[in-house]
Amino acid sequence: MKIIADFHIHSKYSRATSPSMDLEELDKWAQIKGINVLGTGDFTHPAWFLNLQKKLKPAEPGLYKIVGARGSYNSRFLLTSEISCIYKKSGKVRKVHIIIFAPSFETVKKINKKLSSLGNLKSDGRPILGLDAKELLKIVLDIDENCFVVPAHLWTPWFSLFGSKSGFDSIEECFDDYSKYIYAVETGLCSNPAMNWRVSILDKVALISNSDCHSACKIGREANVFNTELNYYKIIEAIKNKNPKEFLHTIEFFPEQGKYHFDGHRNCKISFNPSQSKKSNSICPVCKKPLVIGVSNRVEELSDRPEGFVPKNVIPYKSLIPLEEIIADSIGKTVLAKDVGIYYDKLTKNLGTEFNILLDANKKEIEKFSLPEIAEGILRVRDGKVKIEPGYDGVYGKIKIL
Repeated sequence: MKIIADFHIHSKYSRATSPSMDLEELDKWAQIKGINVLGTGDFTHPAWFLNLQKKLKPAEPGLYKIVGARGSYNSRFLLTSEISCIYKKSGKVRKVHIIIFAPSFETVKKINKKLSSLGNLKSDGRPILGLDAKELLKIVLDIDENCFVVPAHLWTPWFSLFGSKSGFDSIEECFDDYSKYIYAVETGLCSNPAMNWRVSILDKVALISNSDCHSACKIGREANVFNTELNYYKIIEAIKNKNPKEFLHTIEFFPEQGKYHFDGHRNCKISFNPSQSKKSNSICPVCKKPLVIGVSNRVEELSDRPEGFVPKNVIPYKSLIPLEEIIADSIGKTVLAKDVGIYYDKLTKNLGTEFNILLDANKKEIEKFSLPEIAEGILRVRDGKVKIEPGYDGVYGKIKIL
C-alpha cells in the first residue's frame, strides 16, 4: 500500500502555533493534501495527551483514528512528540531537538510520567528539558524498545544535532555508545538528501523529511512515501532498513526556501553564501558581529565528498513547492490573496489531492480548472526549473517560478 506520512507536527499547545491545530483540522487537511499517516505531535503535553486519548481509538497496529459520528475521518495518527534538550556537554551548552515515536498510549503514559519528574511538561507542547539527548534516548528505549528516536531538523543553527550554534560534529559525539540506536535523522526544510549525501558519516542512517508545521494547512510541505502495510512497526522497519522497495522517496522543500539555508543577519539585510562568509571571516560587514552560520555552510564544513556525489542504495527524493505558493507566484499575488484560495479549492475539488496535482496531474487537466500560467508553474516545479533567493537568519527564501 502506498503511504504518504508526515511525522513531525505541532499541536495548538506549542508556542507560535495556530489555535485551530486540533485533530479534526489536521484530519481535514491531511485529506486535502493526500497524507495517510500524520504524527500527533506534542504527546508530552498533558492537555493534548488527554485530548488524544479521548478522541483517538486504535486502528491498525500502532496507529490510531478519530472517533466520531462523521464517517469521513480517514487519517491515521502515529504518536509523536518533540523534546528540546538543553544541557552542557564537553564544555559547551548543547541545544538539540529530538522526535520520539511511540507505538501505544500505554508507552506514552510511562514516558510522560518519567519526563514530568525531570521538567515542566505543561509549559509547552515541545518542552525544554535539561536532559542529555543520550539520556533521553536511553529513557525512551528502556520504557519500550519499539519506540523510535530521531534527531530533528539536523542542520538548523540554533536547535539541532549538527547546528552551528550549539550542536555536535557527529552522531557519536552526541549519543556515545547509544549511537547504534539512531537509525534515521530528519533533513529539515533547509537541507535536502543531496546535501546530506556529501557527509559520509550519514550513510548508515535513513534520511526522513517532515513538515514541522505550526498550522494545519502546512502539513506535508515535506513528507515520506512508503509502500508497506498501514502499520507502525512496518513503517519503522521500512525506515530502519532503508529498503527502496518499501521506502520509496521523500518529498522535499527546495532547500533554498528554508529560512536558514545561507549565512547572514536579517536586521542588517546581509545574506552570504559559504564562500562570501569565508572572505568576511564570518563577520557581518554592517554591524561587525558574527554572522548566523546557516545550513549550507555547515554542510560544507562537515562534508567529505564533492557536490553531486550520490552514494549507493540511497532513497531518492522529489523537490516540490506547496500548491498555494505556486499559484500565488504564477498569478503575481500573495498566498493570502482571495484568487489563490479560489484556484486552490477548484483544483483540489476537481483533480484530487494536492500531492496528486503536484506530482501526477497533466497540464490540460490543470489548465481546465485554473489558468495556463498555473499549469506552467506546476510543471516547472516538477522539473526543478525554479529560481529562489536563499533564506537566511530566519528569513524564508523568495521563490520565482515564472
